Amino acid sequence: MRTDTVLELRDVHAAYGKSEVLHGVSLHVRAGEIVSILGRNGMGKTTTLNAIVGLLPVSAGSVHFEGRDLAGMGVEAIAQAGIALVPADRGIFQLLSVEENICIALRRHAEWTLEGVYRAFPRLRERKRNLGGALSGGEQQMLAMARALVQGPRLLLLDEPTEGLAPVIVDELTTLIADVGRSGVPIVMVEQSFEVCEALAGRHYILEEGRVVFEGTTAELQSDAGLLQRYLGLDVET
Repeated sequence: MRTDTVLELRDVHAAYGKSEVLHGVSLHVRAGEIVSILGRNGMGKTTTLNAIVGLLPVSAGSVHFEGRDLAGMGVEAIAQAGIALVPADRGIFQLLSVEENICIALRRHAEWTLEGVYRAFPRLRERKRNLGGALSGGEQQMLAMARALVQGPRLLLLDEPTEGLAPVIVDELTTLIADVGRSGVPIVMVEQSFEVCEALAGRHYILEEGRVVFEGTTAELQSDAGLLQRYLGLDVET
């Protein structure tokens, strides 16, 4: 493992019951970078994130975080180790206020404080007394991200952060995610929007039926129209 590698998956296999979904996924994330995982629906992207955080057992291969093998660690222990997941369903407590949702996750000595996330997400300050269930989809996504950040993560996993959101909200969230990345928190992002991935990530992985079929930089990905068409269904002029 390179000395600047924060996360490394080595030949990871994982299954739901008897149905194997990941068939030897290998990827790595370096300190301070944003990496995207692309692919059509049902190709194993969310499953990869679930395997990293322990929501799904790894049946073969290994997951290393900051040089530590996560094998046998439970979800809570992995979170305590410094990995935070923002799931696609956002996991907002509907009957708690915005501020209560944040404070319930707040950890002492975390770099991101309540005031810090309010500065980064000013809309949340405006809505701090609103119930989580009363927020718009974009506001709920901001709240989910804020709640993850106050846990003090050393790696942030985002599952479909812009799904179903209006373009103006997508633009706002893209800016916010870039700001988080610039703060030094490495990010792994599962995202359907190729445009969002282009804007944020420096490297990309494409999954096809639980296998990595591409790993490369944004320039390499953009230069291969055939790859984009075959695995992402995109018609891109190069």
